[in-house]
Amino acid sequence: MAEPAARTSWSLLGSRGSPSDRRSSDPPGRPTGTRTHDLSGASVRNPQQQLGDLLLEQGLIDRAQLDEALEQQRLEGGNLGRILVERGVITEHALVAALAKRLGMDFADLSQQMVDPSVVTMIPEALARRHRAVPIGVSDDGDLVVAMSDPSNIVALDDLRTVTDRSLKPVVATRSDVEDTIDRYLSADSDLEQLQPDEPDDTDEELEELADAADDAPIVRFCNQLISRAVRDRASDIHVEPQERQTRVRLRVDGVLHEVQTQPRKVHNALTSRLKIMAELDIAEKRIPQDGRISGKFGGRAVDLRVSTLPTVFGEKVVMRILDKSSVLLDLADLGFRDVNFQRFKASYTKPYGMILVTGPTGSGKSTTLYATLNAINSPTVNIVTVEDPVEYRLAGISQVHVHQKAGLTFPNALRSILRQDPDVVLVGEMRDRETAAIGMEAALTGHLVLSTLHTNDAPSAVTRLIEMGIEPFLVSSSVDCVLAQRLLRRLCAYCKQPYTPSTDELESAGFAGDKVGDDKPNLYRAVGCPSCAHTGYRGRTAVHEVMTVTEEIQRLIAERATAEDIEKFARAQQMESLREDGLVKALQGTTTLEEVARVVV
Repeated sequence: MAEPAARTSWSLLGSRGSPSDRRSSDPPGRPTGTRTHDLSGASVRNPQQQLGDLLLEQGLIDRAQLDEALEQQRLEGGNLGRILVERGVITEHALVAALAKRLGMDFADLSQQMVDPSVVTMIPEALARRHRAVPIGVSDDGDLVVAMSDPSNIVALDDLRTVTDRSLKPVVATRSDVEDTIDRYLSADSDLEQLQPDEPDDTDEELEELADAADDAPIVRFCNQLISRAVRDRASDIHVEPQERQTRVRLRVDGVLHEVQTQPRKVHNALTSRLKIMAELDIAEKRIPQDGRISGKFGGRAVDLRVSTLPTVFGEKVVMRILDKSSVLLDLADLGFRDVNFQRFKASYTKPYGMILVTGPTGSGKSTTLYATLNAINSPTVNIVTVEDPVEYRLAGISQVHVHQKAGLTFPNALRSILRQDPDVVLVGEMRDRETAAIGMEAALTGHLVLSTLHTNDAPSAVTRLIEMGIEPFLVSSSVDCVLAQRLLRRLCAYCKQPYTPSTDELESAGFAGDKVGDDKPNLYRAVGCPSCAHTGYRGRTAVHEVMTVTEEIQRLIAERATAEDIEKFARAQQMESLREDGLVKALQGTTTLEEVARVVV
């Protein structure tokens, strides 16, 4: 374990000083010369002057910027690092990273880096705040990685080592990042420990007590911080699950669930009641599932949450789907399309009529693709109407209809009404039944562009599924213009992915063509894991696509009730690439791994 040999000054972003604090022997325009040590133990005089030289050497500032900052310091006093940050010359992150590099230490950007939830709670909140230190992961050597605003604080390191009983590897982080991480991961937990609500029954008095508990400050703060944390960690879903003796909280990040914390069982009712209040649900009704919505700004971003409750033997389970509004502003080019697939898809959605189907299982990104397509088409000259159940994202300039089964507003009824609203483009959330599909196809034949989704494994299966639903083959063949099948793969972490040369067996089992299996094997990449990706090896997701254009030949096959296999063979002959082939190309590009392709694509 590397530890600093002597204490070094990390107050470069600290409070302002006074010009009178400097020694008269200091050169004009230069900061005071307090005596300190760097990590090598060598005595250094004038660390502030050294800071300016360091930033110049690394090309982070120029001489004119440094001279202006030194002049301001001479006139007003204060800290050179803070002056440079306040003047906008350099960011706090860049400044601290430069100092860390100078001292031979690692820098952790906690605003971008994922924190390992299994270690972050290993020290109490009070100790973390006192020393401005928080565990964020485990190193390859098994040391506990601790982010600190002052990594030379020997007292802090001793305290942390005693509490955790682990060897430590200190890394440098900004003070604001450390404090924000403590707020996100530790403060709410310590608040909830003080809250001890009784298990309520269903009487009016006890329901009122439960509502009061749900409005208690610790519960409110915990719920807000939980949602903010999920947004910052790029989670798509939050699971709050009652167990026999505790409540488990899990986040789905990049398609995989991760347990992030547990809470005492005694706070579960107050916690679920608070979430139900936020979603405008009935806190007194616990016997049947309920659905609601939360809208707000969490983690600095405007998000909607689709809230679902489910009665279980241990209490109500709450799952919240995070609908990040920024994702609907994506350009289609940002969704992982390779050029050949994008051009095929674009040729269909730029037509004035016809049906486009997006297929894939739940959670494969179909809605995101459809909304990005609407963004590409949307303009003041186009009337776009959607019918969805539920409306996931609210789009400016587009009329969106929410299906209401109890009120009689079903997909077919809504679709019939929409077609009387002079639409140019219609989005149908899902082709759930024969009636909806038939109306949508008739609309596609009468001059409307219709977009919708189906749950099928690949593109050719979509047309046979419609026929199985009872749609006449001639109607399918003449209305469907394009079918896009897709899946989501985890994207390799750019910081830690590792190149390697695969074996012949590995290439053959993955499905590579013969030219890739010979002596001149391609370089692929494997997932390794680092603090930036929470040691998963992956960060973010990308899509793989299969785009089938319904040509005249495929139209004839559909009308003849050909099988999905026959349609696929003909589409492949017309240069359609399968999901697996698109995935293998992305593996060759270093975007993902063969393991991810095998996991997602059958």
